[in-house]
Amino acid sequence: MANSPQSKKRARQIERRTAVNKARKSRIRTFLRAVEEAIASGDKATATEALRAAQPELMRGVTKGIFHKNTASRKVSRLASRVKGLS
Repeated sequence: MANSPQSKKRARQIERRTAVNKARKSRIRTFLRAVEEAIASGDKATATEALRAAQPELMRGVTKGIFHKNTASRKVSRLASRVKGLS
């Protein structure tokens, strides 16, 4: 348990940041899920649109410190190759 005023304040700040980060991560996962569902349905046009919407969200997560740059790039790359593979 936090004892000093500074550590109490840091605990409050961490709590707020955690809530914000959790919401951002959840939003990104929703976009990724849309791409996954479009790929699963086999609709290339829908999958392409979903990927186009998900890409900036993922990269925004990088700038906000939610994901590492390489992690986001890897996710985008793998999704793009799967969308491209659809007939």
